[in-house]
Amino acid sequence: MRLEEYLAQEAEMVKTIAEPTLFTWIVPPTVIYGRHQSVEVEVNEAFCRAHGIAVVQRKSGGGCVYADEGNLMISLVSPSTRSQEVFDAFLAMLSGALRRMGYEAVTTAHNDVLVAERKVAGTACYTTPTGTVVHACMLYDVNLDALQQAITPTAAKLAKHAVASVRQRVINLREIQDLGPIEIFRRQLEDQLLHA
Repeated sequence: MRLEEYLAQEAEMVKTIAEPTLFTWIVPPTVIYGRHQSVEVEVNEAFCRAHGIAVVQRKSGGGCVYADEGNLMISLVSPSTRSQEVFDAFLAMLSGALRRMGYEAVTTAHNDVLVAERKVAGTACYTTPTGTVVHACMLYDVNLDALQQAITPTAAKLAKHAVASVRQRVINLREIQDLGPIEIFRRQLEDQLLHA
């Protein structure tokens, strides 16, 4: 499915959700930007058009991310409207699952997950009158060259993280510990998330 279909699925689920529900998904090459971002500033639209990369805005805030078939998207839809509690629990669950898999994962004040002091996942959330949606974009075996070209953060944003490029700030989990193809990583992570 395309990203828009998964985002629509989250939006529908949160309307009637009775129990917290977690699911993972993989999309073709896509740039996803937050609700407060300017696509003209954050996205290299010409590169995306030339390479068949979809550009989609999401309902949640947060930064611009690139996803492809080497990236695992993770969603938690909860009936709770206490978004900060849901968000904090999700980050703890995600970083804990990675640690149990052998990655030394930590979370940051910016709601990122780091391994080896480099970003492996960005997270965002939004709340509705009937619940909260939290999602993460986890780098496992992403095309980092495409990521570097597709996303164009401002110099100020890069300086805030003391890096010269997006590529310097991120790393694929597969570079740290190779668990094989992404579907194997996906099954192992789901097992840790759902049975912790």
